Amino acid sequence: MSTRLTMKSLVTPLAYDRKAVTPGIVHLGIGAFHRAHMAVYVDDILATDPSWGIIGASLRRPDTKDALAPQDFLYTLAIRDAAGTRARVIGSILDVLDANTQRKELIVTLADPRIRIVSLTVTEKGYCHDPATGNLDQRHPDIIADLANPHAPISAPGLLVRALELRRQAGNAPFTVLSCDNLPSNGKTVARIVTQFARLRDPALADWIAEHVAFPCSMVDRIVPATTDADRDIVRDLTGVEDAWPIMTEPFTQWVIEDHFPQGRPAFETVGAQLVEEVEAFELMKLRMLNGSHSTMSYIGYLGGCQFVSEAVADPGIRQLIHGLMTNEVMPTLPMDRKDLEAYRDALLARFANPALKHRTWQIAMDGSQKLPQRLLGTIRDRLAAGQSIQRLALGVAAWMRYVTGIDEKGEPIDVKDPHAARLRAIADAAGRDAEKLADGLLGLPEIFGTDLPGNAAFRAAVTGHLAALFRDGALATAKAVA
Repeated sequence: MSTRLTMKSLVTPLAYDRKAVTPGIVHLGIGAFHRAHMAVYVDDILATDPSWGIIGASLRRPDTKDALAPQDFLYTLAIRDAAGTRARVIGSILDVLDANTQRKELIVTLADPRIRIVSLTVTEKGYCHDPATGNLDQRHPDIIADLANPHAPISAPGLLVRALELRRQAGNAPFTVLSCDNLPSNGKTVARIVTQFARLRDPALADWIAEHVAFPCSMVDRIVPATTDADRDIVRDLTGVEDAWPIMTEPFTQWVIEDHFPQGRPAFETVGAQLVEEVEAFELMKLRMLNGSHSTMSYIGYLGGCQFVSEAVADPGIRQLIHGLMTNEVMPTLPMDRKDLEAYRDALLARFANPALKHRTWQIAMDGSQKLPQRLLGTIRDRLAAGQSIQRLALGVAAWMRYVTGIDEKGEPIDVKDPHAARLRAIADAAGRDAEKLADGLLGLPEIFGTDLPGNAAFRAAVTGHLAALFRDGALATAKAVA
């Protein structure tokens, strides 16, 4: 019978004395991705510098805290590929705070001078911004609530601003804000959102943030499927340890960081991260090639009956489509060496095909209204401006439109997870299977498509044509035809 995961039951001891670790980072949005990525880099550093322990914060649900607290916030990282599964224990997370019940404690922790970095993986929707413009959404209910009650904020921008306000009042240096989310120029985007929110509260505070707070850009890359009960069984059988929330991931990991940390940082470069002056080129490459391909595959694959990404990319039509999307439509928009991009494309296709990584198409399909502007629409705008074809990219948009109707190709309901799910479904219900009506309705959402794309005849025609084919012929046949 297995035991609970505690310091006494580690399969392999940590390389450092965990009792000597002190907090230096607060991470907002402590989900699976953070625990497979940044927390691992930090774990590798603690043996030489124990001052960078992580205090996590769950902003919406206490699931992570509830799962990890009984096991001293230790967890198993299981790296899987065709060769098998390799496990290690991660101890860099010292505590997890539930913002719903420990908001005051979280704000006090954020204001603690020992905290020199506040990092975030709150997903695109967690920034309470307009993805089409990158500006703060002043109509967002969480922003409205935080402006009405600024001392007890619930949003990520509100928490950051309140903690920075307390630091300023106490005469303490501000922390560095490090976004690890898939946003274009994520540091600059978060700086804009936070400063805009602060200006609504106190212009002097906004000026202080603009002058003193660093918001480095970063690009993070690792595929992290949602953990299942079957995964827990695998970890238990492999380690002899009962882990309530292990993390399953792939061998590949990448982190490119703009080296701008006025209050200091861990020596990330010693554990495999790339510290650079400019991140945007790497970020754009990942957003457009990996994330754009992922989203396109997820909608087409889900509609075509593929539960996992590896199943989707095994379909010859989808594989050819994604290869062509990256090679012919995405790569020409990127300011990088062609051979490097070709190598990255081939590595992505191999990663997508990893049979041991059970990455669900449904999981990737979540929050599409927030993801499309970054993953597909920016590339489409660049291609249209250059007078170039967008056929494969437009199919990704059309597949999203077909997906958010909420009914799959067998007539079964789709559990569409999206901040605008109700609006999307209302538009879809009004349009039925009329591709032109559905495209008109969804393109009328400026927070997704802006005001330029709906008026572009080439874009509208491509999307509407593909949408009609998806209704008529199905996802797999349409992917094959477009590929």
